Amino acid sequence: MSAVVVTGLAVAAPNGLGAANYWKAVLAGTLGIDRVSRYDVSGYPSRFAGEILDFDVAAHVPGRLIPQTDPVTKLAIAVADWAIADAGVELSALDSGTLGVTTSNASGGFDFTQREVQKLWTLGPDHVSAYQCFAWFYAVNTGQISIRNDLRGAGGSIVADQAGGLDAIGHARRLIRRGQRVSVAGGLEAPLNPYAFVSQIAHGGLSRAGSAERAYLPFDAEAAGYVPGEGGALLILEDAEAAAERGAPQIYGSIAGYGSSFDPHPDSGRGPTLGRAVRTALADAELEPGEIDVVFADAAGLPGPDAAEAATLAEVFGPHGVPVTAPKSTVGRLIAGGPPLDVATALLALRDQVIPPTVGTRAPAPGYALDLVLGAPRSAPLRTALVLARGFGGFNSALVLRR
Repeated sequence: MSAVVVTGLAVAAPNGLGAANYWKAVLAGTLGIDRVSRYDVSGYPSRFAGEILDFDVAAHVPGRLIPQTDPVTKLAIAVADWAIADAGVELSALDSGTLGVTTSNASGGFDFTQREVQKLWTLGPDHVSAYQCFAWFYAVNTGQISIRNDLRGAGGSIVADQAGGLDAIGHARRLIRRGQRVSVAGGLEAPLNPYAFVSQIAHGGLSRAGSAERAYLPFDAEAAGYVPGEGGALLILEDAEAAAERGAPQIYGSIAGYGSSFDPHPDSGRGPTLGRAVRTALADAELEPGEIDVVFADAAGLPGPDAAEAATLAEVFGPHGVPVTAPKSTVGRLIAGGPPLDVATALLALRDQVIPPTVGTRAPAPGYALDLVLGAPRSAPLRTALVLARGFGGFNSALVLRR
């Protein structure tokens, strides 16, 4: 069976728009986390987030779509355009029935919804936009990307919190193996308007730190919560032989393996199943644990989940058995947008043979047998990478990339 390869990728992140700007920022350890600037958060217990502040909507989104779409969909439209251009694929020359898009999103169009609900409360139903009927929906990114680019093949939208970002890529890989010509895959989120931010605070997992630099500290002894962020990444997936035949300008790597699992209820007495997802992905890739060169961790930034992930990595790879990094420490946890961003980061790491650092964390907490890449990028011979994601409620996903 021919490999499924990534021929294009694009990124929107709090510390960089576009893959080149983002990659430069990550290697430099540039923090995209700061105090929320769009509204007054002085009364909130959590005040920091990864905001995208330099996205010029009018420059990247058709004018007719601006009033119809939430900020997350505006980002998705632009990032899809960038990824398609990066792949150098002429979609109009291909059968539209063989072109698809699969995205993940867990929060939907929060900003659009808040605005329209406020109109309903204060002005009445006649003032609510007709576009609310789809602008709020978690599947709208898939719909708008497919309409804009005439992608009429199979696809979909997957909801599994963080893990959904990897599940979308795994699903798109499956479709390519079944004969789809090109698939756009990944995820984006924009959950930072007041409605969305307060909803996440209510969850209880957000950091209440007093500074941006110490707000999100995955695997650190002082880890006390995560920082939310917006953005994500989209990839262009193709069959390797088809990509070579059309003369794709670059191959970032292949999607070598994928696995997922679901944790049992906490009262069941059984433990988490992230290790099962990892082993499934390794078996799918036909690799042994010792053949993985770097792990891009889920990095919850909470003591319990961090300890569980560290224990899983030590069990599968041995204590300090593989370099581990969490470059999301520069941007926050982007829900379904975070894992595709990690996949894009891992592919760039494989390309340039360098592991980006975990920022903020000073050292792994006692008892975490991790070879955590800290402080500065680490040059290393990289052939493979493992990307992990866990979603609220028990979702686990793992993706193996091969250079």
